Amino acid sequence: RAVMEQDIVSLKEQLLVKENEIGILKDKLERLLKDSQCSTEAIDVQGTVTQLTPLQEKPFLSNEEIMRYSRQLLVPQFGVKGQQQLCRTSVLVVGCGGLGCPLAQYLAAAGVGRLGLLDYDEVELGNLHRQVLHGEDRKGKPKALSAAASLKRLNSAVDYVPYHMQLTPENALQLVQQYPCMDIIADCSDNVPTRYLVNDACVLAGKPLVSASALRMEGQLTVYNYCGGPCYRCLYPVPPPPETVTNCSDGGVLGVVPGIMGCFQALEILKIASGQEPGYRQQLLMFDAQEARFRTIKLRPRQAGCSVCGENPSVRALQDYEKFCGSAATDKCRRLCLLDQEQRISVQEYKEILEEHVPHLLLDVRPPVEVDICHLPVSINIPLASLEDKKAPHLQLLKEKIEESRQKTDRKSDFPVYVICKLGNDSQKAVQILQEMSGVELEHIAAKDIRGGLMAWAQKIDLSFPQY
Repeated sequence: RAVMEQDIVSLKEQLLVKENEIGILKDKLERLLKDSQCSTEAIDVQGTVTQLTPLQEKPFLSNEEIMRYSRQLLVPQFGVKGQQQLCRTSVLVVGCGGLGCPLAQYLAAAGVGRLGLLDYDEVELGNLHRQVLHGEDRKGKPKALSAAASLKRLNSAVDYVPYHMQLTPENALQLVQQYPCMDIIADCSDNVPTRYLVNDACVLAGKPLVSASALRMEGQLTVYNYCGGPCYRCLYPVPPPPETVTNCSDGGVLGVVPGIMGCFQALEILKIASGQEPGYRQQLLMFDAQEARFRTIKLRPRQAGCSVCGENPSVRALQDYEKFCGSAATDKCRRLCLLDQEQRISVQEYKEILEEHVPHLLLDVRPPVEVDICHLPVSINIPLASLEDKKAPHLQLLKEKIEESRQKTDRKSDFPVYVICKLGNDSQKAVQILQEMSGVELEHIAAKDIRGGLMAWAQKIDLSFPQY
């Protein structure tokens, strides 16, 4: 009986602990729900657009508005008239990432009337070095809602409309057209199909487009489709080959660079909204962060033969932009499939090769900067670029390593060389190069790609291996 009583007391204590934990979780949920209530006119996850009501004109500014915006009211080029125009302007921000966060932050602080915040993605730890509206407690939360919640705390007078959805040819024009007042579109995306999609929607709807990009330590910005200026297609009538395009997930970016370019986007939007002439209507701003230098390139005017804004446009409706560009409308690392299945092995199969001590060579074809982040100890590093150029020192190193490994076995057939990179894209290209070199520059080898690369190794084999 005494034992039973002790068990009952113990169970009651455990129950009390669980009740306290439930109470804490309920409080946290209530805070998150309250945090997310930024606009009753939002978008649902299925992507059904709710028509927005017109913004009311402001015949005069309130005392609170005068106090809040006093410093910019004192700027002669802006003044009270500029503030009134800004208060009845709507801006749709496509992408709440490295560009969209600082852009939206400064527009909200300046008192724009309405901010549409569109992003299909959720907050990840790898976003936080540049996407400054989000925080550690927002991991897994939709970026659009997270950005709106942060901005609401900055300026509750602005109407925030978060769109947690993918921009598509089916919904883009409806989104761009739905603002009844003068509105401006900001392209803060990080992929080519979305750039063409946003551009074409803006041209068809007659809206100005302020576009920026950032990669590594470089940035660009221009204003499209405004006062006779060119559109994106005027400059780039044909999309670049998909394999030549690099985004932040592939190539990296120093966080402050998109921050700077996002601020420039906000500046151009504020000038347009307040009736001023934007600085980059027919010019391209290029920023070199390494040298801390800016330079401006004059762009050609709107092209009469442009397929969307020209005199006889062939593009009269939005199309399949992923098919047009040959790539996905996402800023995630793309997955290529260049080899047959027999030319690839899984990370599990490679783990067995290691465990069985099968003689082979593991070739890591990532750039040295990525190898410094993490690598498998048994690998040798020869970057893909060196293989493509067939540089003599690297080719000689590869020959020596293959011969050194070959001497550990009596195998007379093709010697196995396994190639790895971050995700299994560059490694496939390297396998194709090695296959061409086999029996020519190199002795006969059997090159295979490790599917999914080091990130698959980290997720499926060694959970302690760094992911980046």
